[in-house]
Amino acid sequence: MKKLLLVLMAFCWMASPAIAQSFPDDEKAIIAVLDDFHDAAAKADKERYLGHFTDDGVFLGTDEWERWPLHPEFTEYVGGRFANGGWSYHSEEKNINFSKDGSLAWFDETSISNSNGGRFRGSGVLEKVDGNWKIAHYVLSFLVYNEVGGDVGKIIAAQKEKMDNN
Repeated sequence: MKKLLLVLMAFCWMASPAIAQSFPDDEKAIIAVLDDFHDAAAKADKERYLGHFTDDGVFLGTDEWERWPLHPEFTEYVGGRFANGGWSYHSEEKNINFSKDGSLAWFDETSISNSNGGRFRGSGVLEKVDGNWKIAHYVLSFLVYNEVGGDVGKIIAAQKEKMDNN
């Protein structure tokens, strides 16, 4: 009977889904990185803002052409933009997940623009570099309610056609 119980327990352990990795200290560190990233943008602090990226980091903006490698394109853009003031978002909610070995994390956050009240989704990947979390990939997207998605699509198509004809 003991052997049967041990075999049954071993089978259940092997057949059970993997338990999600939990890294509470790293989660707190990532929240601090993302919050400081947004604070640096609000204060137009170029060095602190860009310092949150890996050397090969990429920022994807809201316009379809906006794929900014950190060097040199995004660094130059941020320098020009921050000369006239930064941009301000505050995050309402963050979700963070980790790779099994804890060296990578991916996140999504819902944010509100402090300047226009628009709702956005930030998502991306962070990498642990020399013990510090750095943003390797950040994507900023407008949030659009499904009920108005068709109308937004029509506005975008009309704008694209107008731009293509110019």
